Amino acid sequence: MTTSLDPGMLADAVAALREANLSFAKSHPGEGPGRQPVHTMYGGAQLFAADTVPKLGAIALRAMDAYAPDAAALGRALDISDHPALAAIDRRVRDKLAREPIEDFRIDFEDGYGNRPDAEEDGHAAAVARELAVGMRDGTLSPFIGMRIKPLNEELRNRSIRTLDLVYTALAEAGGMPERWIVTIPKITIIEQVEFTVSVLRQLERKLGLPAGTLEFEAMVETPQIVLDSSGRSLLPRLLDVSDGRLRGAHFGTYDYTAGVNITAAYQRMQHPSCEFAKHFMQVAFAGTAVWLSDGSTTVMPVPVHREAKGGPPLTKAQQAENAASVHAAWRLHFDDVRHSLAGGFYQGWDLHPAQLVTRYAALYSFFLDGIDAAGVRLRNFVGKAAQATLVGDVFDDAATGQGLLNFFLRGINSGAITEAEALQMTGLTEDDFRGRSFVKIMHGKA
Repeated sequence: MTTSLDPGMLADAVAALREANLSFAKSHPGEGPGRQPVHTMYGGAQLFAADTVPKLGAIALRAMDAYAPDAAALGRALDISDHPALAAIDRRVRDKLAREPIEDFRIDFEDGYGNRPDAEEDGHAAAVARELAVGMRDGTLSPFIGMRIKPLNEELRNRSIRTLDLVYTALAEAGGMPERWIVTIPKITIIEQVEFTVSVLRQLERKLGLPAGTLEFEAMVETPQIVLDSSGRSLLPRLLDVSDGRLRGAHFGTYDYTAGVNITAAYQRMQHPSCEFAKHFMQVAFAGTAVWLSDGSTTVMPVPVHREAKGGPPLTKAQQAENAASVHAAWRLHFDDVRHSLAGGFYQGWDLHPAQLVTRYAALYSFFLDGIDAAGVRLRNFVGKAAQATLVGDVFDDAATGQGLLNFFLRGINSGAITEAEALQMTGLTEDDFRGRSFVKIMHGKA
């Protein structure tokens, strides 16, 4: 057979396409092998201490003991009494709260802190750095940790950067920053605020003697302008372009965003259609990149309505019942929000109260333990057929589904719902198969 195209005539076109392909592959490497936290807990900087994480974990366990003392009670509280893995969910939630209650903690100098005199914020910045140093020494910090500064608008820019500088400089002088340290940039409205962030981090690296690229940040997606600016362009993909490789995450801000598009307080909720639009925009903008996405928070707190006064009479049975009803209602709302985020492909979210840790992990574990045995059979059969189509029950698996099934197990392992050993047993894959994170690589290996 003969061909018509002369490779020499296409040399320039081939070179241009090769350069473009390599550039795309570099900017879209897919998910990295590192662990993504399943949530971020926010707390005001004025309250932060070296032992904040274990203290919050103890509060979460006390809430669980008080309002869901066993698996059956947890099932009733969350309307999951018929879940086949209820006992395992209860056991794993308790183990998680005792062992590692918080995966990611954000020391907040913004909404959770407020506007204070400069001297007071300076003092809290110094105190935060001291407590972080103690926490690093004692091993009491969360695996991921960072701080959120105020917005970089003209009113607050100087205060924001001063606080950042104070904390970073004090940590460097005390011996270094915690592992997986991050700064969160809120209320971004123009790309220049991100470019300014990069400039500040570069300058801090030079002044503090840190290797280039050490300091990273995450962006809050909580203004309409970051989704679509006045020129009709989205800032989201441009964040990555100007970030100097420092953008680690994009976190959705439910309530600032809904307020920004004129939704009244009664309807500002995580599952509002406007939030779904913005979050899907985030997914499209960062698909295939190494940027972690996080959903927002549920602001209805799981707290009792009656408190027993010190030295006063005990609560009546009616008051105790009202307390349980209040906590359970807030738990169900949070549980449903977390499950909705997971179904939508957001595997990280915010928590604002320690009692929400109960439903954070209960939702995660119930989500990944739903039908996991069937998913294991599907993946095992698919791999066994070496990428040939296979039918299990009434579900037809194609090549894209193979990666989807693999992702399900990878996320399940990341969340703690299942162990790697359990996943290996269910799927018949090897440790290297899972750690490669690529269905295509598994198929090549099998071939």
